[in-house]
Amino acid sequence: MKIIGVLLSALALVGCTGLPRNIEPVREFDVDQYLGTWYEIARLDHRFERGLSQVTAEYTLKEDGGVLVTNRGYKEASDEWSTAEGQAYFVKDKDVGHLKVSFFGPFHASYVVFDLDEENYQYAFVTGYNRKYLWLLSRTPEVSEELKSRFLQQAESAGFDTSELIWVQQ
Repeated sequence: MKIIGVLLSALALVGCTGLPRNIEPVREFDVDQYLGTWYEIARLDHRFERGLSQVTAEYTLKEDGGVLVTNRGYKEASDEWSTAEGQAYFVKDKDVGHLKVSFFGPFHASYVVFDLDEENYQYAFVTGYNRKYLWLLSRTPEVSEELKSRFLQQAESAGFDTSELIWVQQ
């Protein structure tokens, strides 16, 4: 009976690092180019970022080959900055934009880069293990209307509910 419980727990954790159906991570991903500061332009709401504006994510390489993730945002309601630190590791190949990220000990969730400015890494479309998670990230705090339209079109065609998107105040 204990073995079944352990197996079910392991399957639940693996499910959180999987891919949403019909979403493919980018290939020829270069983590060194991805490192640095990204601004959150849009997101689907979830409790760990609720009420935050001026959200950024900073990615730095760890000695063990993983990525240190530092998310930061301003919570106007309490007039304070919120910071969360985690770590990410590639699920399989290091040239595929599919990582598992953890902010809470042994629990990991997918971080799937499914579209990326391949030339100079100026924007990224990111999801989690299901379609409840979606982000538009940019190297700059503002993006063109053309990029916003492309993001919306691609997200809608991939099955995301874009009517729930929050356009983050930077």
